Amino acid sequence: MIGTASPVVRVDGLTKRYGKVTAIDDVSFSVHANKIYGLLGRNGAGKTTIMQLLTGQQFATSGTVQVFGESPVENARVLQQVCFIKESQKYPDSFRADHVLASAPWFFANWDAAFADRLIEDFRLPLNRPIKKLSRGQLSAVGVIVGLASRAPLTFFDEPYLGLDAVARQIFYDRLLEDYTEHPRTVILSTHLIDEVSSLLEHVLVVDEGRILMDQDADDLRGSASTVVGKRTDVDAFVAGRDIISRDGIGGLASVTVTGLTESEQHVARAAGLELSPVSLQQLIVQCTTSRAGAGTGTADFRGSGRTDTTSRTIGAETDNTSKTDAWSTRA
Repeated sequence: MIGTASPVVRVDGLTKRYGKVTAIDDVSFSVHANKIYGLLGRNGAGKTTIMQLLTGQQFATSGTVQVFGESPVENARVLQQVCFIKESQKYPDSFRADHVLASAPWFFANWDAAFADRLIEDFRLPLNRPIKKLSRGQLSAVGVIVGLASRAPLTFFDEPYLGLDAVARQIFYDRLLEDYTEHPRTVILSTHLIDEVSSLLEHVLVVDEGRILMDQDADDLRGSASTVVGKRTDVDAFVAGRDIISRDGIGGLASVTVTGLTESEQHVARAAGLELSPVSLQQLIVQCTTSRAGAGTGTADFRGSGRTDTTSRTIGAETDNTSKTDAWSTRA
């Protein structure tokens, strides 16, 4: 185990290709201990591939991955400290839910049986029902319980909670935050439901077409952008030369999202008859990832250390319709 001052995860120049398809393209970033990270992006952006590489389930085409200071590939010292819960988690057909939970302590040294029992009650999980007969929500609950009760030093949740209803998802968020406060560890959440998890996140990694588009503390991102609305000529005059994230409008009206407005600049905007509204973390990420390459002069650059090109990219048209609160199901 490496010191707490060292990154839990260090990725440098990571690339993963499947034939002619580049899933991950020259990505570099670090993950530090005892933080909750959001790994965000559209379907097909590369989130799951990154997690598979970090957990030794895929081999990198090039670049390096270190987890707790070592390569995770076929490395028991590393993998015994990791829990990876996937959306489509597979179990033996003969298993029941209680079989999964009974075998979990074999793999996770920090397993808390009392916490697992509490979660079973919270999610109303039928323990004696065969896994193959569980509903999608109940199957999601099995994964969530294992992920939380494992208390693994590095825990990945690859959207296993999408099958849960709104009440059950809120229970998941509440129990995660409560237990993380008492038993700090590093948690990486991959999700489309940005608004639901935004209050949990301490650091944000946004993946766009296999590259890191954002790599920033969540607090730095919150409130970092404003949307300016008003007459097109007035808006254009005010935003000239500023970092523009997105631009929209109809007729003589314009709506432009910009970064870095000071209080005095906000006062100037209001004095000019312009309306200002804060941009949520979800809106900011959606607008950044749906901006076309080179849209507008001075388009804001939210690149992380792994982003090597100098333009925004347009995300593909694929969407996930599992929830109406999916950040990308509608334009924020």
